[in-house]
Amino acid sequence: MAFRRFSEAVQKEYRDYDPIIQALAAHYHLAAMHPFLDGNGRTARALEALMLQRAGLHDTCFIAMSNYYYDEKGAYLSALAEVRQSDHNLTSFLVFALKGIALQSGRLLKQIQKHISKELYRNMMYELFGRLKSQRKRFIAKRQMKILEILLDTDSMDIELGRLGKIIENTYDGLKNPWAGLVRDLINLRDLNAIAITRIGDDKHKIAIRLEWPMEITETEFFAKIKNYPKVKTLSFLG
Repeated sequence: MAFRRFSEAVQKEYRDYDPIIQALAAHYHLAAMHPFLDGNGRTARALEALMLQRAGLHDTCFIAMSNYYYDEKGAYLSALAEVRQSDHNLTSFLVFALKGIALQSGRLLKQIQKHISKELYRNMMYELFGRLKSQRKRFIAKRQMKILEILLDTDSMDIELGRLGKIIENTYDGLKNPWAGLVRDLINLRDLNAIAITRIGDDKHKIAIRLEWPMEITETEFFAKIKNYPKVKTLSFLG
């Protein structure tokens, strides 16, 4: 009977409120009702996720809400308990959950911005390197773009130099000194400000992509720097 009343309320009375509030209220009431022997919390969160999806929030956002409840489990249970103790006044749970939506939406926005920046970087990279005319420079550019693609495809967008060398070693197999060739390419990319190289130990360096590069570089500057690539004969940045 109580579950039937709940189902009717979701379809009728709930409709008078914002869709996000509807989803959060349904989450609380189903969890509080506890109609199943097991899985009531999971079912309540799944119902909330479905209603948030119908409200226009994408999968990555509502999945993150489950992560939020897990990460803040103590506060989550406290908010549910406070509502029960206040004669089912939902305010405390709504405040808690809305903070979570704001937090996870902010995280989602950062991820979207990160992916957009990566695509802008790729577009600029292929546009500029693809316009090199000499066979030698195109060959070098192909290796350097491989380095940049590896960095862009790494979640942290950085990698330890030794690990990078192992990942990309096949690209340098044809060179007389593959390691020196990799170092030259890294120095050239650093001089273009496309990457940053940071010492992280006595014999270790971190190679990181610079997503701001497309907003900084101009065509004139790019081709001038390519023209004046230094003839690197030492592992200078490892000193």
